[in-house]
Amino acid sequence: MITDPKSKELDELEDMREEEVRRELGRCPGPVDLWSHEISRRGAMKVGMGGLLSVMFAQWLDPRTAAAMAQANAPGGKAKSCILLWMNGGPSHLDTFDPKPGTRNGGPFKSIKTRVPGIEICEHLPGLADVADKMCILRGMVSKEGNHQRAQYLMHTGYAPNPTITHPSLGSWVNEELGLQTSDIPNFVSISGPSIGAGFLGVQNGPFVVQNPAQPPVNINYAPNINEERFDRRQSALANLESQFALETGDLKVKGRQAVYAKAVRMMKSPKLKAFDISDEPEAVKAAYGTGSFGQGCLMARRLVESGVKFVEVVLDGWDTHQDNFNRTSKLMGQVDPGFSMLIKDLAERNLLDSTLIIWMGEFGRTPVINGNEGRDHFPSAWNAVMAGGGVRKGIVHGQTDSDGMKVVENPIAVPNFFATVSSLLGMNPEKSFMTPVGRPIAITELGKPIRDLMA
Repeated sequence: MITDPKSKELDELEDMREEEVRRELGRCPGPVDLWSHEISRRGAMKVGMGGLLSVMFAQWLDPRTAAAMAQANAPGGKAKSCILLWMNGGPSHLDTFDPKPGTRNGGPFKSIKTRVPGIEICEHLPGLADVADKMCILRGMVSKEGNHQRAQYLMHTGYAPNPTITHPSLGSWVNEELGLQTSDIPNFVSISGPSIGAGFLGVQNGPFVVQNPAQPPVNINYAPNINEERFDRRQSALANLESQFALETGDLKVKGRQAVYAKAVRMMKSPKLKAFDISDEPEAVKAAYGTGSFGQGCLMARRLVESGVKFVEVVLDGWDTHQDNFNRTSKLMGQVDPGFSMLIKDLAERNLLDSTLIIWMGEFGRTPVINGNEGRDHFPSAWNAVMAGGGVRKGIVHGQTDSDGMKVVENPIAVPNFFATVSSLLGMNPEKSFMTPVGRPIAITELGKPIRDLMA
């Protein structure tokens, strides 16, 4: 066979360029996923090596562009932001979205019909029954963590706690992958309670916490007797001190702190700060969301998403109902129902529901068996969650528990698969690995596979 010298020379040049790119990417301290799918020589030649290298270098030098391209091409990938409604303590599936009235474990609550024929939910959720055609009810959630702290960590990060590493929460993953680092306001906001932090992704990807949604963030103005010029001098002095400290110690956390400082200053000066002030809303709208902190938090979440925030968590505490479960749960649902249902309606009316993924869940469920204190105890073996918007299939139930609610008998949803589904809906590759400071690759979720039946 006769070999064309020019072709051979081109092949050798191509190999040299590919090897050079690999070496350079190996030096990159941030996340690298450009080689997760093998690029064949034949495929490279089709587009031209120069074009291929240009695309890869563009992604390397501009990770936000890469994230946007990945989101546009990912399966799912319709959601641009996420609102997590976190039910701290773990709500009972039998008392919320998987009622079994008249059974041994069913309790006193009745079930009501929803807008979707054949789907019934608890009588204390009439507003959500009216928007059930926009919801995806997951009745097959299963996990192995029955301790609050461990389960909260698991359902925020996708991983069980590990003493050797601190994993990032889902909000931090979204911040790193989809958020603009030059944004005027935080990409990750937690309302009415602190969320799990950013772990090895660094404090710059952690949550900005709003304790009271009825009040704008505090400390956003200059201190007394400090004007802009004096503030800038102090900021410059701090930057010099931090840079000197980094040179002397090599402490990698300095970069994260400097990023947080820069974000704080941009936020102080941003016109988007008004997104945190729900007093601008008409009284009828505020009343529709509910007067409690959860409803107000849902309203703030809608305003933040409108302003470009990528991930908002709204916390409702009190679901650890070992005693007096039914009185306490009915009051909690009195807050969930208007806030959650109005959030769905409001986003839909503003043409934002399709681009906003809403998740309602806690860290686990509660025992179907009612204890001697009229309560329900921790139960990770069978529980429920709800999703809406953001590319989720509408008006369906996925998964089924048995007649007593004791076990999942159809379509169980394991935690890794749940996180893989959520990340895919947000356009993030669930298999993408980030390198920890100690050189260990960690993905968004461990061996999880997206559940395609949940995606529209």
